[in-house]
Amino acid sequence: MAPPVVIAVVSWNTRELLAACLRSIEPEVTAGRADAWVVDNASEDGSPELVRERFPWARLIAAPENLGFGAAVNLVAERTEGPWIAPANADIELLPGALEALLDAGERNARAGALAPMLLNRDGSPQHSVYSFPTLTFTVLFNSGVHRLSPRLGDHLCVEGKWDPGRPRRVDWAIGAFLLVRRDAWDQVGGFSREQWMYAEDLDLGWRLAGGGWMTRYVPAAAIRHRGAAATEQAWGAATTDYWLASTYAWMLRRRGAPVTRAVAILNLLGALSRWGLCAAGAIAAPRRWSARRDEMRRWARLHLIGLRSRRVLLDQS
Repeated sequence: MAPPVVIAVVSWNTRELLAACLRSIEPEVTAGRADAWVVDNASEDGSPELVRERFPWARLIAAPENLGFGAAVNLVAERTEGPWIAPANADIELLPGALEALLDAGERNARAGALAPMLLNRDGSPQHSVYSFPTLTFTVLFNSGVHRLSPRLGDHLCVEGKWDPGRPRRVDWAIGAFLLVRRDAWDQVGGFSREQWMYAEDLDLGWRLAGGGWMTRYVPAAAIRHRGAAATEQAWGAATTDYWLASTYAWMLRRRGAPVTRAVAILNLLGALSRWGLCAAGAIAAPRRWSARRDEMRRWARLHLIGLRSRRVLLDQS
């Protein structure tokens, strides 16, 4: 009998992290719970050779060019069957019992199209990994700051620093570093969109799953280590956040249209400017406490100008 899960690991110049990732997956392959595939996006650090020599049980697709994350996972989905597919970054490590916990949650929730684990930093602390959709309502609530007054609302909206990472729940979408996606749901929505080359492909998948009547469930009983941005920081360095935000606004432009995208960008810009003003005032009285926060808000105000770029420029950059 074929294993129930196909894990699709996407790598680009992260050889040592890929080795750790595959070592963590090997027990699941040995136990018969998973088949493992690696799509290497034209790495130059010996990653394909590593897979061939040290992990021959993993099936390798050595792409001649960088396909991006979503298109690489789609290649594996097209070549496989089975009830579950698990897109994975090369900078994750499965902890014992994680895949079993996700499968169990999937069996107990028939309309769960995607199951998301708790992602952990290197020090073992939870990463912020689940989000609300960037709707006008969410944007107004976030920038108004009401989530700071209501812990319950902050948790409900999955606001960073305000959510309870230990609470299982239904969420709008989750970071795609590792997801367990039901094959029926995957096939219904068509997998990852090829329009999102890098970043926001997980947001887009969550959006289309919700539109198709499926839900995304957060399963903190499943814990997975995640290095985070291991490949993208190599490519873009300090500009990584710029590319992430450009991809997010480009997604919004494609799925929500220009009026909503511009409105969200303006609200985010005004929110960042108002917080910058408060921090600037605080920095006058207490520069050590407020100066870094002031500079951060000024940077976010600049970044949200990305959402006001022309349609052609925004889509070309995503």
